[in-house]
Amino acid sequence: MAADLRVLLDATPLLGPRTGIGRYTSSLTSALMSDVDVRLIGFSTRGWRRLRAEAPAGTAVVGPPIPARALRKLWRGGSFPPIELLSGAVEVVHGTNFVLPPSVRAAGVVTVHDLAFLEDPSLAPDDLPALVRRSAQRARVVCTPTAAVADQVAERLDVAPEKLAVTPLGVDPEWFSATPVSDHRLPPEYLLFVGADGPRKGLDVLREALAPDLPPLVIAGPGDAGEVDGVVRTGFLSDERLRALVAGAGAVVLPSRDEGFGLPVLEALACGVPVVCSDLPALREVAGSHAVFAPAEDPAALREALRRALSSPPDAEAGRAHAKSFSWQRCASRTHAAYLRAVA
Repeated sequence: MAADLRVLLDATPLLGPRTGIGRYTSSLTSALMSDVDVRLIGFSTRGWRRLRAEAPAGTAVVGPPIPARALRKLWRGGSFPPIELLSGAVEVVHGTNFVLPPSVRAAGVVTVHDLAFLEDPSLAPDDLPALVRRSAQRARVVCTPTAAVADQVAERLDVAPEKLAVTPLGVDPEWFSATPVSDHRLPPEYLLFVGADGPRKGLDVLREALAPDLPPLVIAGPGDAGEVDGVVRTGFLSDERLRALVAGAGAVVLPSRDEGFGLPVLEALACGVPVVCSDLPALREVAGSHAVFAPAEDPAALREALRRALSSPPDAEAGRAHAKSFSWQRCASRTHAAYLRAVA
């Protein structure tokens, strides 16, 4: 009954380096295609042609080249242009990246990944808080990756609980067969941090937690590759290279001050690698009992948690089984249910 449902997804996150939201948008799109008629739109002038070249087979890319900045300015002040003017008629429009385009008839669904930008305005453009608040109010359904974020959205954006849908992210099957690859540029043993540097991610806390009896740190994420003060930076990696790097780690560490989901937790568990992370509601929800937790912003506690994870790691097979319960098909199924709620 659902294959005829025309759904337009904001595919702009597919145009930049594949951050967590880009991976979410890509994997969700692929998993949805068996259930709905997927249309993609990219709010970009430079990436307009690239999106048409990279879109998954079976999807239709629609819309003219139009700069995101100009659209955001218009949408911040009103409801013009409605998305149908750019995309043609659709039944559902899904803002995959915090912002929901206004529509004339299409039912609106928006994904709010976290609310970190409310605590630290430097994390996003100045207009994002107002746009997200407006989007959450306008949407018929607001998707969040965890119940922890859903609670925050209800409280801080004044969204009725019945409008919320928790749609947990998934783990790509390739993670479960990932194997380490020897690389002379890497230390034989290492701790691994995956993600962007910045106050929210707590990399400063992790650096302070390092000790001579612990393996050196490797950082995979934005920035130039190289080694400084014993810390190795890899820069952005291909998916295959990242999986090999995670599979070879002594432990993956997420010392975050705030998280909406924490996908590296599941990816590390899928590889059978110990996880050490901050004791935050979202990370507790995602990791269950399969990680070693430490209070956020406590280097001494993090140091001890790292030692514990390396000397007495949680059961790897139980962690793999837990990670397998998070699939992109489940994410798509719950998102599809949100679409049906939105059009009902």
